[in-house]
Amino acid sequence: MSAAGAFDEIRIGVIGCGGFGLFALQHFAQVPGVRLAGMAGTHREAALAAAKRFGLENVEEVADLLRREDIDLVYIATPPFLHHDQAIRALEAGKHVICEKPMAVALSQADEMIASAARRNLLVVANLMQRYNPLFEAVRTLIERRILGEVLHGYFENYAADEGLPAEHWFWDRTKSGGIFIEHGVHFFDLFEGWLGKGQVVSAQACRRPDADLEDQVQCVVRYGGGVLVHFYHGFHQPGRMDRQELRLVFERGDVTLYDWIPSRYRIHAVVDEAATRALCDLFPKARLDVSATYGGKDRLCRGRGRDLDVYQMVELSGGLERPKLHRYGDLLRDLLSDQLAWLRDRSHVRRVTEQNGRASLAMAVEADSLARQTMPG
Repeated sequence: MSAAGAFDEIRIGVIGCGGFGLFALQHFAQVPGVRLAGMAGTHREAALAAAKRFGLENVEEVADLLRREDIDLVYIATPPFLHHDQAIRALEAGKHVICEKPMAVALSQADEMIASAARRNLLVVANLMQRYNPLFEAVRTLIERRILGEVLHGYFENYAADEGLPAEHWFWDRTKSGGIFIEHGVHFFDLFEGWLGKGQVVSAQACRRPDADLEDQVQCVVRYGGGVLVHFYHGFHQPGRMDRQELRLVFERGDVTLYDWIPSRYRIHAVVDEAATRALCDLFPKARLDVSATYGGKDRLCRGRGRDLDVYQMVELSGGLERPKLHRYGDLLRDLLSDQLAWLRDRSHVRRVTEQNGRASLAMAVEADSLARQTMPG
């Protein structure tokens, strides 16, 4: 059976089975029709952990893994600067590829990967699993149906931990990670593009720590569609226990706030009429609904953005996904792999994440990084 052909079972080989690689593999292995078959390019300590978990005791050289005929798909979980070379080698060996984000550290590299896969009728996709989150779909429906009117503004604030990132970690080396926008920001560029369409970076900045040559803060503003401005901030400077994220979309009649880097909790604050109240409750069926104010008679009339509005009440809806955050992360990994396997079995299947998501998110990250470099103090 060839990797590009039909299959009942897909056999995965992993390159780079470190902490996250091991976490992801535990979820990939639960997808029906998947078997872990080999491991390469893994440091000894991580290799021993994987061997204990999966029995993949033969840690091979990458070239040896790619020569094996019993490997159909290669999962690449190495630092970003290795993705391009390893993916190209895997594709040339006739293997499908799923790699960790970002797809590559340069747009030309991503284009080469996509072209190589297309020539061989193979899969190449980056692990941008945010679009499989039920809250992603709920917010997209909220936007498309204009339940709270048009989107006017948004922001994403990422106060991330650096407790596990010593100064010598590859994360801080731009030649290996690409920098924060590329290594980490791609997740959120893709998330907002899924909601608002394509955007254009209009400004970007970066900051270094005063006591070290480490770039630990970046921010940018992206303009979407007809003028929706969204601000992105990423700072890697918090103790692990203070790691936190907040995302907000402001509409004409309210706002939606999501919490955590994989959004798992939400709060909606809005003024609504009876139909909008019903629509919100249908879209978020397990939310707690609190009524902050009720309006009647002439008090139902108010104005916003130059237009008359008829509102029945001010409400707050709040809730969260029932599963713990790490459990939800596992769900998204399984859903991503299942979606890609469905496409391999039936090319008419419409995937939520394709190779173009990896390219588009990288393109925006590269653009933001380039602008930030122009304004960076010497």
